[in-house]
Amino acid sequence: MSGYGHGDGERTFAALPPARGGVFTRTWWGQVWLKALEDTALDGQQLKAGRRHARAGAVGAVSVRPGRITAVVKDRDGTAHRSDVLVREFSEEEWERLLDLAVDSAGHIAALLDREMPPHLVEDAAAAGLDLLPGIGDLDPECGCEAWDHCPHTAALCYQVARLLDEDPFVLLLMRGRGERTLLDQLQERSASRAAAPPARDGDDGSSGDVGGMPGVPAEEAYASAFLLPPLPGPPVAPAAPGRAPSLDADTEPEPGVDPAALEFLAADAVGRAHRLLVEALGSDGEAPGFAEAGLTGAQDAVRLAAGSPAPWIAARLTAGSGRSRAEMDLATRAWRFGGAAALAVLEEEWAPDAEALARAGTRLAEAWEDDERPVLRRAGGARWTAVGAEAQLRLGEDGRWWPYLKSGGRWVPAGPPDRDPATALATASTAGAV
Repeated sequence: MSGYGHGDGERTFAALPPARGGVFTRTWWGQVWLKALEDTALDGQQLKAGRRHARAGAVGAVSVRPGRITAVVKDRDGTAHRSDVLVREFSEEEWERLLDLAVDSAGHIAALLDREMPPHLVEDAAAAGLDLLPGIGDLDPECGCEAWDHCPHTAALCYQVARLLDEDPFVLLLMRGRGERTLLDQLQERSASRAAAPPARDGDDGSSGDVGGMPGVPAEEAYASAFLLPPLPGPPVAPAAPGRAPSLDADTEPEPGVDPAALEFLAADAVGRAHRLLVEALGSDGEAPGFAEAGLTGAQDAVRLAAGSPAPWIAARLTAGSGRSRAEMDLATRAWRFGGAAALAVLEEEWAPDAEALARAGTRLAEAWEDDERPVLRRAGGARWTAVGAEAQLRLGEDGRWWPYLKSGGRWVPAGPPDRDPATALATASTAGAV
């Protein structure tokens, strides 16, 4: 059940279907509501007629707002009557007391959020002089049929509202003067103010708050804590540049096999990667390339490190350690700068697309150009197409992106970043300069 609102001060619930057999309400608070009606009405026959109206689905959409519920109720002959039932609103001072009671026990809020009316809240409110649920004489009828007491129409409205209260006790709180959103906002604000206050010392309230020597809270309070906690602060601003890596230059001789200069290089790389991850996590516009680096092999990570233009002696060690020649490493680092591990895979691995993937690629190539502009493309094996009469090539990645390549010095070299459009990628290859 959900009502549509006219702001937080009013909710309208669509007409409920006829109620077939059984009791009209299943919750204790719904039963208290009906008892208030039955204790107030002077004519039991009118109540029975109202119950029959409600069961038959004669009550239209129900509007609930502070101090009043309203609906149009039809007689058996189709005559419609506007019916209202008035409920006393709480004053500002009474709401202040009720809010204090609710915040004092997170379990009260947990129950309300679970669409239940907590008995302890009703009892605590009554002890503070506040009757949340109506009693005898608290449901004041007004009807277009001009009856001076509860008539079948206002009685039918009350029976229908009992069904609404079963599903959502916030309906009752709205009658008392506070909409759900307003009430929850006020509770959260009040709870945040209390959280910011200095904590009370153990024993200030006569108890230590410990159970069996271990601190803890009831489960219902833990459940409600997510609502009661104040909002998290905004994210910090990412630093403009990475911090400085530690220096390992010391008077003590390193252990055999330990190269302090190499460790300093790796530490500086870790600092740079941490800064980039922070920039990306905070959604900054920093110049983070965003290439996936998780799960790299040693040979791939060597290319990543070499792509950062380290000192020549480090680049030489990375090249040797990766099993590549100097020329191969130059191509690999060029590819990496265009697209990370995905670009490196397109350079060094030749995947064989299946028939379906080839058909999709052929369709994409056919649609990329107008008929009079389409270049002649010859498949060069795997997922590679060479432009006839041009020193350009397209390579299709397994993710569906097209990578531009340019022939230079008898080798195919990466010419730019990828594109979903093969025409754009080929134009990049055709206009790229020599390596």
